Amino acid sequence: MVRLQRKQRSKKQSKAKTPTLSLKERLAAKRKATQARKELVSTMTTAVLGAIFVGIILGVVGGLKTAVGGIAAILCLSFSFKYPRPGLYAFLVYVPLGGTITYYLGSSPVLQLAKDAFYIPVLIGIVQTCRQRRVPIIIPKSITTPLFILLGFCLLTLLFVNGGQQLSALQPTSLRQAQANEQPFLMGILGLKVFLGYLPLIICSYYTIRNQRDFWKFTRLQIIVTLICCGLAFIQYLMLRAGICEGTRFEEGAAIFKASINNRCFVGGGLLYNPDEGVIRLPGTFVAPWQWGWFLIASGFFTFASTFSDPSRLWRMLGLGSMASVVVMAVVSGQRIALGIVPVCLVILLIFTGQIVNFRRFIPIGVLLAIILGVAAINNPMVVQERVDSFVGRWNASPPQQFIVQQFGETWREQDGFLGNGLGRATNSARFLGNTRLIETYYPKVLHEIGLFGTLAFLALVTTLTITCFRAYLTIKDRNLRTYAACLCLFILFISYNTYYYPLDVDPVAVYYWFFAGVALKLPEIDKLERLTKRD
Repeated sequence: MVRLQRKQRSKKQSKAKTPTLSLKERLAAKRKATQARKELVSTMTTAVLGAIFVGIILGVVGGLKTAVGGIAAILCLSFSFKYPRPGLYAFLVYVPLGGTITYYLGSSPVLQLAKDAFYIPVLIGIVQTCRQRRVPIIIPKSITTPLFILLGFCLLTLLFVNGGQQLSALQPTSLRQAQANEQPFLMGILGLKVFLGYLPLIICSYYTIRNQRDFWKFTRLQIIVTLICCGLAFIQYLMLRAGICEGTRFEEGAAIFKASINNRCFVGGGLLYNPDEGVIRLPGTFVAPWQWGWFLIASGFFTFASTFSDPSRLWRMLGLGSMASVVVMAVVSGQRIALGIVPVCLVILLIFTGQIVNFRRFIPIGVLLAIILGVAAINNPMVVQERVDSFVGRWNASPPQQFIVQQFGETWREQDGFLGNGLGRATNSARFLGNTRLIETYYPKVLHEIGLFGTLAFLALVTTLTITCFRAYLTIKDRNLRTYAACLCLFILFISYNTYYYPLDVDPVAVYYWFFAGVALKLPEIDKLERLTKRD
C-alpha cells in the first residue's frame, strides 16, 4: 500500500513538473515534424529511383547479384549520409552479419568492403556537422600529437617504400620483373585504410550518442545482435552435427584439416568440421573461424557489462542470456582462443568492476549462469572434454609466448630500412594487389610494414588512448555507467597490447575497438548531463 502511494505521488509530481507548450510552440513543433516527413519522402524517392537506374545498368552488365548489390549500395550511401545515427546503427548491425551476406551474394573482394557503404557517408555527415558547429574533430585531444606522428611515418612509407616499389614494378628491365603485375602503391593505400581507416569511429560514436537514452538503446542493440549471431551459429553447429551439412568429413589428405569455403553451412564462410578426426572450427556469421572467435571475445566484455549495469531487469536477463550464449559458443565452435580468453576475461571483469562482492546482484546472476552452463555441460560432456583437450594440446604444441617471440625475431631480421617493407605487405585483404607475407601476430605485422619508429608511434597512440579512457572512467559517478565504462576500458586495454593474431586488422575488433573508445570517452559527459537533469 505504501509503495502504491509513493508511485502515485511520484506520478503526480512528474506531471506537475512537465511543462505545457504554448500554441505557438505546438504549431512550430508540428511544422518541424511535417518538414522532416517531407525530407524523408524526398530522400527516399530520389534514392530509390537512382538505385533502380544504377541496378538496371549493373544487371545488364553483371547479372542479378551485381544489380542487387548496386541497389543496396546506393540506398545505404544515401540514407547513411542523410541520417548518420540510423546509418551508424545499421553499420554496427551489418559488421557481424557481413560475412554471411558476402557469401550469399558472392565472394568478390569488393563485397568485403560493402560495410563501408554505411560507414563512409556517416563519417562525412558527422565531420560536416562538426565543422558547422565548430566542435573538435579529433577526440580526445590527447591523441593529436601521437596520431600525427604516426600518420607522418605512414605517409613516408607510402611515398618512399610503396612508391619506390611501384616505380620498380613499372620498369620492364627491373630486377623485380616477376612482380610487374603488382600494384604496390594501391596496396599501400588499402593497407593504410585497414590500419587506421576505422579510427574516426571515435568521433562517430562520441557525437552520435547524446544522452543516456541513446547509450542504453545502443547497448541493447548490441545484446540483440549478439543473441542473433550466436543463435545462427548454434543452428550451423546443429546442422553439421545432424549431417545436413557435410563439413570436411569427406575430404582427403590435408584438406581434412583446413577450413574451406566450399564446405560452408547455413551462415558465414569457410569452416572446418570433421568429428572423426576431432577437429572443428566454425565461422559463425563471419568470413573466417578466427574472426568469429574474436567476436566472441569482444562480446564477452559487452554482454557482461549489460548483464550487470543495465537499469532494466528485463535487459539484464537478456544480457545474461547473451553472455551465456557467448560462453556456450566459445566451447561449441572449437575456437581455442575464445575458449581460453572468454572465461578468464569474465573473471577479471568480476573482480575489476567489484561485482563479485555485490552479492545482491552477483549471486542471482551467477547462479542462473551456472545452471545454464552446467546443464549444457552435463548434456554434452564429450564436446566439453574434446574442446579442453584441443586447447591444452595446442598450447603444449605451440605456446603463444614462444610463437610471438619467434615472429618478432623473423620480422626484425627481414627489416628493409627504417620505414619498413611497405604498407599492405602483411595485410591479407591486400593480397590481390601483390605479394603479401602472412604474419600471424599483430605488432610484428606492424613492424614489417612501417618499421620500428612507426610501430613505436602506434604504441604511443594506443597507450595515450587507453590512459585517457581510464581517466574518463574514474570521473563517472553513476554506478551503472561506471560499471559499463570499466568493462570498455578493460576491453580497450586488452586489445591495445594484444599481439596474438591480428584482430585490429579485421572485423569485428577493427570496428569495435575504435567505436567503443569513443563511447568510453563520452560516458563522463552523459553522467554529468544526467546528474544536472536530476538536480533540475
